[in-house]
Amino acid sequence: MAKHIVKQRYAVIGAGWAGCAAAMELARAGHAVTVYEAARTLGGRARRVERENTVLDNGQHILLGAYTETLRLIKLTGQDPSALILTLPLQMRYPADSGGMDFLAPRLPAPLHLAWALLRAKGLQRADKLALMRFSTAMRTMGWQLYNDCSVTELLQRFDQTDRLNRLMWHPLCLAALNTPPERASARVFLNVLRDSLGASRRRASDMLIPKANLSALLPEAAARYVEQHGGAVRTGAKVTALHALPDGRWRLDDGVDDGESFDGVIVATSSVQAASLLQDLHDARLADVINRMQAFTPEAISTCYLRYDASVRLDLPFYALVDAPEQQHWGQFVFDRGQLDASQAGLLAVVISASGPAAEQGHGPLAQAIAAQLAQVLQRPELAQPAWTQLITEKRATFACTPDLARPGNASGVPGLLLAGDYTANDDRTQDYPATIEAAVRSGVAAARMVNTGKASKQT
Repeated sequence: MAKHIVKQRYAVIGAGWAGCAAAMELARAGHAVTVYEAARTLGGRARRVERENTVLDNGQHILLGAYTETLRLIKLTGQDPSALILTLPLQMRYPADSGGMDFLAPRLPAPLHLAWALLRAKGLQRADKLALMRFSTAMRTMGWQLYNDCSVTELLQRFDQTDRLNRLMWHPLCLAALNTPPERASARVFLNVLRDSLGASRRRASDMLIPKANLSALLPEAAARYVEQHGGAVRTGAKVTALHALPDGRWRLDDGVDDGESFDGVIVATSSVQAASLLQDLHDARLADVINRMQAFTPEAISTCYLRYDASVRLDLPFYALVDAPEQQHWGQFVFDRGQLDASQAGLLAVVISASGPAAEQGHGPLAQAIAAQLAQVLQRPELAQPAWTQLITEKRATFACTPDLARPGNASGVPGLLLAGDYTANDDRTQDYPATIEAAVRSGVAAARMVNTGKASKQT
């Protein structure tokens, strides 16, 4: 017999992907939900922006077929993921004659798709392929688990991965997944991602998913409609500046509107910096450890450079990997043809730079010029050196540095009725911890809501 859920009133602070996921799960369970979002656009650090009369995203994203919770919630809103997302087989394809490789997995059952892709891969020598086979076999034998964490670089050295394989496969994947350079990135978390994609029993888990819709439309805006259809409310432009624990165990929020509302509980789904500030003002000793953990995070930036060309400009593939070589002013790591995602954006290219602190220091003009020159050279298309306009969007706190043995807080804050949700939280089982990705945010929001539904939110942990 299913456990009876006592219907409650809950506030969710923040309408990023974690907050939207939490609000949807609470609304689905029948709770009365009010979402507070300081910005006017939903999505947090993965949202729609408008530049040069063009709808862009604040960062170009690749999702994975392993992002099961994100895909589930998109479907729950009534949307069809296939209409919103371009699904491609696992690949790492560099422009021809650019010093890269061409690795493309066919649509065969796992793990045959990887074996066939490796066999047919161009640009890798026999030693590279053997090293990749050894690594994959060893990780499967270990269950993709690493009990003593270390850096990704140390892990790759331990299993004798070649310099070329590191440069063209492992380092780009690490940067894309963890937004942390391999020499500082957690090998345990990296393996968690590889296990759920490369090591999954379903081939589709390794598919690469590129949003065709803008990021706000992909889930956050549909999530808001879902919440409202289930009797909840979503308030944009409503910045919560303080939390107040009431004597009866309920909560009140300061958002500039004194409407006398109180809630049975609160899920704080802001960034870790904003969450720590809200929690500090409660002056509750039970929150000290959680606050210390949040304040210990080191931010990592992600930059996306958009380049507008004539609508006739089109790449041969929806996206390419690029060999980044900062010493040559080659900062770009991936380039996407937005016109192949949305016909209305024909001629628009997006170039992504993960862990982009050093690149962003170049300044908008010089960095955009360097990226245009890089594209012209590696794609062997001189016209790409002269875009009509460029837009550089840098999220300075896009993620936290995902370092070895990083102490991350869980969903439970230690105070009854007060929960946390965000890509920075940890799973109860560390072998399930993800880096700061959309899926990590969604999973955290779902986990926080389920703590409410199981009654764990009302208990001190």
